[in-house]
Amino acid sequence: MKHDNATTLHRFTEPSSAPPTPPALLKELLTGTGVSFNGSSPWDIQIRDPKTYRLILSKGSLGFGEAYMDGHWEAERLDELFYRLLSHGIDEKVRGLNHWRIFAEVLRNTLMNPQCYRRAFQVGEQHYDTGNDIFEAMLDSSMSYSCGYWAEAQDLEKAQFNKLDLICRKLELQPGERVLDIGCGWGGMARHAAEHYGVEVTGITVSREQQKLARERCKGLPVDIELMDYRDLTGSYDKIVSVGMFEHVGLKNYPVYFDTVQRLLKDNGLFLLHTIGTYSSTNNTDPWIEKYIFPNGKLPSARQLSCAVEGRYVIEDWHNFGPDYDRTLMAWWDNFDAAWPDLQGKYDERFYRMWKYYLMCCAGMFRAKEGQLWQLVLSKQQRQGTYRSVR
Repeated sequence: MKHDNATTLHRFTEPSSAPPTPPALLKELLTGTGVSFNGSSPWDIQIRDPKTYRLILSKGSLGFGEAYMDGHWEAERLDELFYRLLSHGIDEKVRGLNHWRIFAEVLRNTLMNPQCYRRAFQVGEQHYDTGNDIFEAMLDSSMSYSCGYWAEAQDLEKAQFNKLDLICRKLELQPGERVLDIGCGWGGMARHAAEHYGVEVTGITVSREQQKLARERCKGLPVDIELMDYRDLTGSYDKIVSVGMFEHVGLKNYPVYFDTVQRLLKDNGLFLLHTIGTYSSTNNTDPWIEKYIFPNGKLPSARQLSCAVEGRYVIEDWHNFGPDYDRTLMAWWDNFDAAWPDLQGKYDERFYRMWKYYLMCCAGMFRAKEGQLWQLVLSKQQRQGTYRSVR
């Protein structure tokens, strides 16, 4: 697998003098990680501008990411860099350097509701509406923007097909059933379920670009794609699925989210929730990801998720295949990097570096098992019969 096909386009000139010496505090932070400043390993941080150190000390992970976007430092293998850093808890150590910034973020999430109704469409406008050309180039033919299932797959196309089919089988879809897809993306799940299982699907998204393309891709099928927030949903459904959308719900909204699904789901129905999860509970989001990729995002921990589900649903199945997201992200990077010559007329160098940083830091997170990928099958207590788990 290649990892940096475009290095000829994006290599920075080697400094003419010796690289600047890092502050002792930053050198100490890297102790035990196997990473160093200006070292010889492909995952080492090569400093191109000494202001990088000041940005890290003053802004933590936000400054680290912005310095990379601006070309102030480089690393041949960003994915391996983040794997090593996160495996040794560097995120917690860096937060300690910026306790006032973290305090402000926690206070914001405590006093405010960043995922309130009036903010619901922000992530669609900033991220999912970036450009369908980016996502068409990066994703598989189903345009699945979530973790593939690689158990019996050797390429991204098969991994995403298997993931979609796994979901349909876990939901025990039957011809003629009404299915709700909360956060339908570009319609990959809806299209697969309608084509292969004969169901009628209603999908919702907060992205205008997703809605437009999803409607085109599902034309001629019993699929309806609407632009709306989950809190506005009405009706009754045999099965409900949500893939890669729960990360935008937010802790304060878990009760209304799960109550909404419970209200819409028939008593004998099933609900499958596919979401990224975190190794430990936090009340804040990485500030770089928050600012540049997913505004108002919040990943749940197992405790936060189970507390929200308790008293509302029976957990029929809880399946974790987090390491598959590492492989998925690296496949997305390969596709994006290969397509860059055709995209760079529309997007600048800083965007390229931002997108690379995003995909690589996320791959490193899953490789370090800081990130999990969960599929939960949930039912109402009234549901009859025994559910048999599917793998």
